[in-house]
Amino acid sequence: MTGPVPVAADLVQRAAGVIAARHRGDLAGAEALLASFDTEQARTLGFYLLADLALGLVRAQTGQSLDDLVRELTLLVAATPPPPPG
Repeated sequence: MTGPVPVAADLVQRAAGVIAARHRGDLAGAEALLASFDTEQARTLGFYLLADLALGLVRAQTGQSLDDLVRELTLLVAATPPPPPG
C-alpha cells in the first residue's frame, strides 16, 4: 500500500484485528498481528487512529461530547481492578 490514506487504513485494520483476535481468545493471532507492525510508531498510530474512530462512532451514537466520553473512559479505567499477580 502506498500513500497516507491506504497506509493509515491498513494500520487501523491491523489494530482492530488485534483487538478482535484477543476478544475471541486467539492470543497467537493477536501476537502475530502485533508483530506485523513495522515500527512502534506505526503500531502507536494504528491504535491511536482506531481509538479516534471508535470514540467518534460512540459520540455520533450517543450525542455526548468527546470531553464527556473521555471523562467516562477515565473513570472506567480508574475503577478497573488490577490483574491478578503472576
